[in-house]
Amino acid sequence: MDPAHWLTAHRERDVYDLHDNDPHDPGYRRFLSKLTTPLLERLEVGAQGLDFGCGPGPALALMLEQAGMKISLYDPFFHADPSALNHTYDFVTCTEVVEHLHQPAKVFRQLDSLVRPCGWLAVMTCFQTDDRQFANWHYRRDPTHVVFYREATLAWLARVHGWQLEVPAKDVALFRKA
Repeated sequence: MDPAHWLTAHRERDVYDLHDNDPHDPGYRRFLSKLTTPLLERLEVGAQGLDFGCGPGPALALMLEQAGMKISLYDPFFHADPSALNHTYDFVTCTEVVEHLHQPAKVFRQLDSLVRPCGWLAVMTCFQTDDRQFANWHYRRDPTHVVFYREATLAWLARVHGWQLEVPAKDVALFRKA
């Protein structure tokens, strides 16, 4: 999105406050399981992770903790503790986050620095697949969504960072750091 059309940080936070991401809602947990199920298959119990962009009710973190993982939280609006960004992790999750990035290249470099060697970066975002439908695509109508990704874009990111890419489910990308 042209930066001239980005919301102010205050207005962006107002939109996020409208989201109902109840960590105990079975439907929301099912939605998040698209990412947690394949990620947990690749992790050992007790692995340390960061839920980057966790939002106000970190449902994903709760699900991962219930599976035996140790989770730290970071979100610029709801859990703005920069000390979480001073560590490295066995895995970092970004669910419904990367489409909000005003500086995606910078943030992907930061995410890479947070993942330990042989660790995982787990991303869930609605992949853009059809240019003809873009104008009417529901995902682009969210005013906080400023950048979109195709699977080919994610493959390019993997090559640039030296990651291995797996796409285990629709709209889920798992990147393995070398």
